[in-house]
Amino acid sequence: MSSPGQIEATLQKIRPFLQVDGGDVQLARISDEGIVEVRLLGTCLTCPMSIMTLRAGIERAIFLDHTDVKRVEQVK
Repeated sequence: MSSPGQIEATLQKIRPFLQVDGGDVQLARISDEGIVEVRLLGTCLTCPMSIMTLRAGIERAIFLDHTDVKRVEQVK
């Protein structure tokens, strides 16, 4: 199972793309079932495109780096 540090390293790679628009992402938790929970921050909270950012950006980057991750979910 990927460690929090490994997931965080992946998030660090995509974080600049979120921050340029005033947003950010934070790792909340990794479950034993391979579900990564993230918290969207800043402008990502109110952006109508946040679900696309989550799926096409954050989730895709995590899946590419961590084949053991089954799903990425947003938490509040």
